[in-house]
Amino acid sequence: MAISLLSAITTLTRFSASSSSASINFKYIFSRRTVFTASPKRQKQRGCKIMASTSPVPETYSATQDKITAPYGSWKSPLTADVVSGASKRLGGTAVDGHGRLIWLESRPTEAGRGVLVKEPAKAGDEPSDITPKEYAVRTTAQEYGGGAFRIFGDTVIFSNYKDQRLYKHSIDSKDSSPLPITPDYGEPLVSYADGIFDPRFNRYVTVREDRRQDALNSTTEIVAIALNGQNIQVLVSGSDFYAFPRMDPRGERMAWIEWHHPNMPWDKAELWVGYISENGDVYKRVCVAGFDPTIVESPTEPKWSSKGELFFVTDRKNGFWNLHKWIESNNEVLAIYSLDAEFSRPLWVFGINSYEIIQSHGEKNLIACSYRQNGRSYLGILDDFGHSLSLLDIPFTDIDNITLGNDCLFVEGASGVEPSSVAKVTLDDHKLKAVDFKVVWSSSPDTLKYKSYFSLPELIEFPTEVPGQKAYAYYYPPSNPIYQASPEEKPPLLVKSHGGPTSEARGILNLSIQYWTSRGWAFVDVNYGGSTGYGREFRERLLGRWGIVDVNDCCSCATFLVGSGKADEKRLCITGGSAGGYTTLAALAFRDTFKAGASLYGVADLSMLRAETHKFESRYIDNLVGSEKDYYEKSPINFVDKFSCPIILFQGLEDKVVPPDQARKIYKALKENGLPVALVEYEGEQHGFRKAENIKFTLEQQMVFFARVVGHFDVADEIIPIKIDNFD
Repeated sequence: MAISLLSAITTLTRFSASSSSASINFKYIFSRRTVFTASPKRQKQRGCKIMASTSPVPETYSATQDKITAPYGSWKSPLTADVVSGASKRLGGTAVDGHGRLIWLESRPTEAGRGVLVKEPAKAGDEPSDITPKEYAVRTTAQEYGGGAFRIFGDTVIFSNYKDQRLYKHSIDSKDSSPLPITPDYGEPLVSYADGIFDPRFNRYVTVREDRRQDALNSTTEIVAIALNGQNIQVLVSGSDFYAFPRMDPRGERMAWIEWHHPNMPWDKAELWVGYISENGDVYKRVCVAGFDPTIVESPTEPKWSSKGELFFVTDRKNGFWNLHKWIESNNEVLAIYSLDAEFSRPLWVFGINSYEIIQSHGEKNLIACSYRQNGRSYLGILDDFGHSLSLLDIPFTDIDNITLGNDCLFVEGASGVEPSSVAKVTLDDHKLKAVDFKVVWSSSPDTLKYKSYFSLPELIEFPTEVPGQKAYAYYYPPSNPIYQASPEEKPPLLVKSHGGPTSEARGILNLSIQYWTSRGWAFVDVNYGGSTGYGREFRERLLGRWGIVDVNDCCSCATFLVGSGKADEKRLCITGGSAGGYTTLAALAFRDTFKAGASLYGVADLSMLRAETHKFESRYIDNLVGSEKDYYEKSPINFVDKFSCPIILFQGLEDKVVPPDQARKIYKALKENGLPVALVEYEGEQHGFRKAENIKFTLEQQMVFFARVVGHFDVADEIIPIKIDNFD
């Protein structure tokens, strides 16, 4: 449930055809359960309103020109759904090859979300080159959310191929070679691998394996070693429910890993282990480094060995924030390197998280490049573990994900309010304490700066919750368009976004799907309700036993706060969310009367059904969030359809294994029979989160026109063919 509407929309997918063309090459399913291809003529026959066509909008605009006064929501904008869906490539990780060149994995919406490894050019000014042959796609489905789908070692890459989920070995530099499989063909993609590491001592690849051959809903997870010169597989560690971060020390004599057990998620309680490797490659002795003491609640993560063989990791013991620690092997002691009320890691929704790198080791001193989040912002710094000091680096990014160590530089994945998801090369001085150069080498949306005059900058707001003295947080984006303004008497419609997870975080970065709304005259707010990450364990655990209450209350409180601040129209409050955010959306519409319409993207309607049908990784997740059997019933929107009182649109992928399609179908059918305006869009070939450009575009446009029709009191400027709304058209 971690996919957000962004990453969508932090997940979605795209299509380049214009909605004004003869027909939309897109299939969606109407209430009759038949697949139907929409056309303008057929839509007119169904009584749908066709929005007026408009003249093109300039990408730049002179500030000296007088603004046009027009209702909020009706403004023209060059940030079309085509621009949004076509521009949002997604990053799946970075690495550096033996020559020091950057390798990155990008997911391309225009190729149906295909994952491609790309190599930085050898000479400045040359074009990057694809490593992955066209008949392959780099992606793992381990734990459904994947991550850690490839690993570079010198000029060799090991990657997971999406179609068959086998691991392949491939030369980075040879254009003529074909990838060679190193894992067996089981006939179906029922065995997945993720988060691997090379083990030069035994010429093998050590990785997490998820095996669904016996039971798709209760897979077996192990750490295995795969011979690089054949398909021999050796099980190294097994018996726990889940594993992550297998990491070999420099001599191949010790391996660290993280494991956790039901009903915990890795951010609830986990264990860090070290295993000693025998002469035949087996793990012959194990030591639990962190997580074994029942009096200490902690969730260790991201183990990493220094070149001297010291083990570092991140854990949230004592102060409740993920801080860097070091293991003293001689007496099995854990020492905090630097304590700060800030998060130096993030929840393990995907494999392959890399929040820090050990850049230098001399004597007793290590210099560690690390990122952390505090009060809604990311920082990049160099930590001296001997002096226990932290030096911040001055870079433009205000949001940082992973860090990759290069030759005398860092490759940093990040973004800001005006910079989309990017990778920057940060060059350090001789002392490794200052950034002397910053250069973006990859961007998810390289052409976005031409729309800068339309950007709405995020404002971090703190608002009161229903608990006296307690605060929650959000990023508010005001309507912004250099050409238009509304009358002083009008307040803008507001779209409240509830992020997925729910153990996740809204982050104030440039997201064109948000700018799509604000540049048309909508206000937008991305809420970090209680239970979100980035604010420590105490804030994160506000949601335990209270999912469907705290998140709903905080979204409603945020909307009410903005209305009271004069930033939103109380009569035009809408809510949207994907996955867990879709559940919060449905729960808010069922159990509160704050919002006037909503959109649920692959959202949860029936908690009991979710528990019974979802995949192993999350099968016990909601036990701690929901509570008793009575709570499962009383917090499920599907059981209270009579309480819904406003229009809803639902979007669902038909291959979703996290939130199966029956969830959306069940809520749709019930609301339709109850006489409520409702629409359902189902996408063939989509899983949890939309990856195809045409579907991302369609989802965005249909939300816009749906809200405009049912609560907006304005016509959108774009040419959008609205789908039929049951009990409305």
